[in-house]
This record gives sequence, structure tokens and C-alpha cells, in this order.
Amino acid sequence: MITTIRLRHLLQQEVAVTLLATFLGAASLAAATIRVPQNEMTIQAGIDAAKPGDTVIVSAGNYKERIRLKLGIVVKSDGGDAEGELGLKRAEVTIIDGGVKGAQGPGVAMAKDSTLDGFTVTGVGEYDDVLWKKHHSTHGEEQSDEHIGEPGNAGIAATGVTCTIRNNIVHHIGYTGIGITGAEGRRCSPLVFNNVCYRNMGGGIGSTRGSTATIRANTCFENFYAGIGHSGASPLVVDNVCHGNIRAGIGISEGSKPVVRGNKCYHNRRAGIGIRTGGETRPMVEDNDCYENEMAGIGTREEAAPVIQKNRCYRNKLAGIGARTGARPIIIGNECHHNEKAGIGQESGVVSVLIGNHCHHNKAAGIGFAEGEAGDSTVLNNRVIDNAKVAIGVHSGWTVRLSGNELSRKGGLPPIMMIFKGARATLTGNVIRGGGVAGIRAGGEVRADSNSFVGTNLRKGGPPNFAIWALPGSQISMTGNEVGGWRHALHATEAEILAAGNEVTKFHGAAFVIKQSTSPAHVYDNTTTSNDSADQVLSLEGAAGIVTGNIAR
Repeated sequence: MITTIRLRHLLQQEVAVTLLATFLGAASLAAATIRVPQNEMTIQAGIDAAKPGDTVIVSAGNYKERIRLKLGIVVKSDGGDAEGELGLKRAEVTIIDGGVKGAQGPGVAMAKDSTLDGFTVTGVGEYDDVLWKKHHSTHGEEQSDEHIGEPGNAGIAATGVTCTIRNNIVHHIGYTGIGITGAEGRRCSPLVFNNVCYRNMGGGIGSTRGSTATIRANTCFENFYAGIGHSGASPLVVDNVCHGNIRAGIGISEGSKPVVRGNKCYHNRRAGIGIRTGGETRPMVEDNDCYENEMAGIGTREEAAPVIQKNRCYRNKLAGIGARTGARPIIIGNECHHNEKAGIGQESGVVSVLIGNHCHHNKAAGIGFAEGEAGDSTVLNNRVIDNAKVAIGVHSGWTVRLSGNELSRKGGLPPIMMIFKGARATLTGNVIRGGGVAGIRAGGEVRADSNSFVGTNLRKGGPPNFAIWALPGSQISMTGNEVGGWRHALHATEAEILAAGNEVTKFHGAAFVIKQSTSPAHVYDNTTTSNDSADQVLSLEGAAGIVTGNIAR
């Protein structure tokens, strides 16, 4: 006889078994596989027959259609992950050709939680080879600044949905290869992984209107605009390769705030990474390799305010990192070397902070501030060594504060640092080392306090060899510095001079040489050390001076 308790237990077990069978049956239904063309003749027919959780497997072939995915389905080319010439072999032989007469919309329209895996997508819109070649030859300078978010039919479009786009090849599209568009009020974070996008008439991959996609490990080359472009979007852009694009390898604009990390951008017709259009464009650009681009390795302009850190920028035709037209960059810990112009170059109107960068073996300046009406920079703890001309050049219009930097060059005659007329520079706690005509050659206003000037090639005759060379019209305040190994600690002509509390060793003739100063020169409390009894603290020619408290040893 079955007790009431035993009966209840058996009923509970039966219910549990029934629920498990129902669940397994549902799971079995959700995991259905539809094959094209075996079960359905077209990819779209396979999609239409699928339910959320189903997978549509597409055999190799050329499918003349444009497709629209559905919620929660996977559309995948048949085959494994063997590599072909450009991408996966299965992607190269499974082609969605959108060149269908009268067809509308993108080649592939993604849906929420859907996946497109391993196809070639082409033939959407008109690819114009003549136009492509024209703008390639002119570095895109004659292109319109059309926003990448403007209406157009992408090869693959993810519009307002989170989805997965992986292992595809997208080429010769009349617009952007892969277009990602956000949606107001809801999350739009597609994963765009391991795709190849080339020769498209827009960007290779475009992220717009609030998208927060993850764009990882894609290759984008020879696209009409940027390899990867941003307009008002903030994706994570990591480990991509962008080369040979008509504009930047990676372009960031219109208030975008992406994290751009670990990418390789090279041989692009403009910058490797280009950042522009407004103070709300604030990307984090870090740990990228930008090299052999036709303009800057990384360029920023138009009041954009990026953080650019720990990148490697080398062998670019202009600067390693360049800033202009009101940009507000923070540039930290980058290595810029063997660029045709400056390691870090800045033009008028820029407000910048440069911290801990290493600029070496560039063919002009290590850090350059070009002539203009105004510019402001704080330069801290950088190593600027062995550049062909100057370590740092500051042209008119700039106010620059330098502290804790190492500025040096092993050979050559140019000054280590050049301050032009109309520029102002304040130097505190820097090491300036070399053997050219001057540690600092100054035509503008210079305040040098507590720096170390280390001469490496003392010349008693021949070309100038001065720690500070003050040109006519300059204003020099030189206080508390250690100077050794230069013919003169200061050589000034028709300048306004204050030299106080400096310690000078290993010089020749006079530590301070002042000629025809524009106002009484103040030279006091300096200490000089020399083994030659003919050496003196000060040579004052044709000028008045206030000289007191100087000690010669």
C-alpha cells in the first residue's frame, strides 16, 4: 500500500521528468540546423525558415542576393577555419553578391543577437575605381568631408542591434564595408571580429551614432576613407591592422570617445590614426604602432582632446605625433623616432601636455612648436635625444614650460634647443647635454632655473659653443644653473640679462660675455671654477651692469 507521502514523492518525480523532457525537447528544437542549398535554395529562404537559436549552414557558392537576418540565428559558411589568401578559405568561396537589379538596403542586415560568420560580401552599390585612384594620388585632400554616418548601404549593416560579425571579407562596396549604427535609448554593442574590409567607397568599418561596438582583430586596407572610422561613437578598437587607406588608418571624429589600443596602422595616405572635429572628441589612443604613413603617425586637430599614450610612431613622412588647429592633446609615454619631421610636432593654437615621451633620431626636431599666433605647452620628463637638428624648437607665439627633461645630442653644430623671437620658454630642472653652437640659442624670452648644462665638446675657438646664446632682442633670466664644458655659460648681444646664483666650470675666457645689453645687466652671486688664472667671471663690453657677489675659484 502506497502512503500519501510516498504518492506525493512519486508525483513530484513524474512532474520533474516531464519538465526535463519538455526542456530537452525545446533545446533540441532551438538547435536545429538548416542547410543551403540542400534544405533551402537561397540564404534568405534558410533564414526565413529558421527560429531563434537555429543555425543556417551555407555551402560554397555565389549567392546573388541581399539578406536580412532574424533574431537569435547564426548564418555560417560551411567548413573549418583553414586560412585562405585574405581570410578564412570558407569565407573566400562563399559569396553574397548584392549586385541584384533593383535591390534595396545593405548586403546583409544584422538582427538582434544574430551572427554572420565567414562570407564574402560584395557588389552592394557602385565601386568607382577611377575616383578611388584620383583621391589616392592626392592623399584624399580633395575629398568631401562627408560624415561616415550619412545614409548609405553598407556591405554588412548592424543598425541599433547587438550582434556578432566575424570572419567575413567585405570589398568593393559603394559605401562603408561594415556599418555599425547605434540606437538612442538602448545598448548597441556588436562584436566585429576578424573581418577583412578593402576597396570600399566609404570606410572599411564605420562606427556611428552612439555605438559601443567591440572592433577586434580586423584588417582594413585601401578603403576610400578611413580603414576604421568613428562618428559620435565610443567603441573598443583593439588589435586591428589598417594600411593603405586613402585617409587615416583609424579616423576618430564628431564627439567620439573610443578606446583605440594595440592596432597597427601603416602606409596610409594620411595619418595612421587621425583625430578631429571638436572638444568632445576625446579618445584614448594607447599602445598602437603607427609607421610609414604619408602624414603623421598620429594626428589630432580641430580642438579634439585625445589622450595619446604609450604608442610607437616611426618613419612617418611628417611628425610621429602631430597636433594643430586648436587641438588639446595629452601626450604621455610615447616613442617617436626616425620620422621625416619632428618626433612630436605642434602648430599654432594647440594647448598640449607632453609627459615622459622618448623622441630620438628624428630628421628635424625631437619636439617642435611651429610658428603661429598662439600656443601653450607643458613639457615634463621627456627624453629628447640625438635628433638631427634640435631637440626642441620653439617658434614665435608659443609659451612653453619645460621641467625634468633630458635634451641631448652626441654630435652636430645646431643648438640643442632653439627659442625663436616672439616665443617664451621657462626651463626648470632639465639636463641639456651636447656640443653644438649652444645648449639654448634664444631670440625670445627665456627663464632658465636650476638646470644642468653639460657640454661634451668644449671648443676654445671656431664656431660658438655657449650654454646659452642670447641673440639681439632676447630676454634671459638664468638662475641657479650648473654649467660645465661650454666655452661660455652665457653669451649675449643686445639682450636683457639676469644671471644669478649659477655655478660654472670648465669654460674658456669668461663665464659670462655680455655685449651692448639693452638695459643694465644683472650678474651676481655666481661661482666659477677654472684652472686657468686668465679666466674670469664676466666680460662686459659696451654695456652697463650691476655686478656683485660673484666668486672665481
